[in-house]
Order: sequence, then structure tokens, then C-alpha cells
Amino acid sequence: MSIKLENVMYTYSPGTAYEIHALKNINLDIPDGQFIGIIGHTGSGKSTLIQHFNALVKPTSGTITYNGDDVWADKYDRRALRSEVGLVFQYPEHQLFENDVLSDVCFGPMNQGLSRAEAEKEARRALLQVGFKEENFSKSPFELSGGQKKRVAIAGVLAMNPKILILDEPTAGLDPKGRDDILDQIAELHKMRGITIILVSHSMEDVAKYVDRLIVMNHGEVAYDNTPKEVFKHYEELEKIGLAAPQITYIMHALKDNGLPVDADATTVAEAAESILKALKEKGGQKHA
Repeated sequence: MSIKLENVMYTYSPGTAYEIHALKNINLDIPDGQFIGIIGHTGSGKSTLIQHFNALVKPTSGTITYNGDDVWADKYDRRALRSEVGLVFQYPEHQLFENDVLSDVCFGPMNQGLSRAEAEKEARRALLQVGFKEENFSKSPFELSGGQKKRVAIAGVLAMNPKILILDEPTAGLDPKGRDDILDQIAELHKMRGITIILVSHSMEDVAKYVDRLIVMNHGEVAYDNTPKEVFKHYEELEKIGLAAPQITYIMHALKDNGLPVDADATTVAEAAESILKALKEKGGQKHA
């Protein structure tokens, strides 16, 4: 279930004094099953890009295909596309509107033609998979905490059994524990369901820990597209475009500059710990030699 963008351009307010080129000549291939991170400074084109993935926004020029079919062809079923390519917005309030949580999550599956009983089955499964407690199913979505609302919004898209799940800043505004809980559950979903996950984030630590592939946007263009380890090797260039590497990258470079033979390309705490222990053992062994 791949999405392909070829020479995609998007311009806001074309032909006016307010014309902005939000996307410039984007070429991307999103194959099945990847866990992809998208980062970039505010205004880099991240949100505009992901809204092209499920045809919420029509490109000014270029082609977008899903499984080889042009999503902007005259008779293409874009409603069906949005069931398969689900987008969870940054602010869950934009997606919650029913009187109780269970009804809210049932809305998407019922829209797909499922009966209330079938929709409830999918809704319950999705809510439990995102770690939402059954005792809260009957609550109003607007009585919930920020983290709970985000879980319900994610469940509302998951209940439609998408092939691709796009999450726009799913941890914004959450405390560190809430952030880790949600991301751990998203990673578990990726493993359990085997679906493609596209995560838009401002946190370098999060993308370093969870994603397989990292796309860096800058002024509407793809600046980097590689594994996190390869992208963060360019930490000095990232700083020039208003980004940074994970903090661990800077620590490892500082240790290496001070004579400890560590892997300066480590991007997660686990990798760094392993590399530091190994380097300390080597140093200790050299002293005793």
C-alpha cells in the first residue's frame, strides 16, 4: 500500500501578494510497513505535506498515487482513501464531537458501513490498543485529560483499520510520562498491526528512538531522507536550518573530542550507554596492559 509523490508543488494564494510556495518539487515513496518520522522547523511544510498523503489538499502541480492510482483522477474515491490513510490532527478537539467516547470512536467505522454492533467491536479494540481504560468509555470526550483525548482521537482513526496512520505531533502538550506512554503504544501498534506509521514531531529524541526513516523538511523541500543515524550525522547542518540532533549526539561528540573512543553516531540512550561502557572497558584494559 504505497504512496508516491512525484514533483509535487503546493502554493498558497497563487497569483496574489500573499503567494507562498509551501512545497517545492517533492519526490517521495512511502512503502508498506515503515515507521517514518517527519521533522522540520515551524513553516517548513510538514503539515502541508502530510495533508497531501490522504488528499485533504490538492497539489498545485505534480502527481500523487496510492497503490499506483492517481488520487486526483476524476473518478477516484478519495473518501475510501481517507479510510485507508488515516490522519490524526495535532489538536484532538478537532476530531471529537459525540456525547460519549465509545460513540465517538464508532463514528468512523459506521461511516464505512458497519452496523453499530460491528463498529463497537472495532471501537473497543482500538481504544484498548491505545491504552484507554474501559471504565471511561461512557464519559464525554470533553471531560478527558489532554492525554486521554489524544488516545481517543488515535482510536477513532484506528477503528477504521487504516493501512497508513499519520500522527501530527501526537505528544504535544503532554508530560514526559504521557509522551512516552503514547509513543510506546504507537510503536506497539506498528508491530502488532504491521501498518505504516508517519509521525510528525518536534522531538529529536522521539524520532531517534522510534522511527526507521527520517524525512527533514526545510522551506518546503526535503533536506534529508535517511535513517535517523545517518541524518543526525549532519547535526551541524541541521542547526543551520533551525533544528538540532538528540542531546545524546552532542554528549557523545564531546566525549569523543575528550579522548574517549565512543561511537559519536549513537542516537539513543541505549546505544550511547552500550558504547560508553565498551569504551571505558577498552580504556581500563589499556591501562592494565
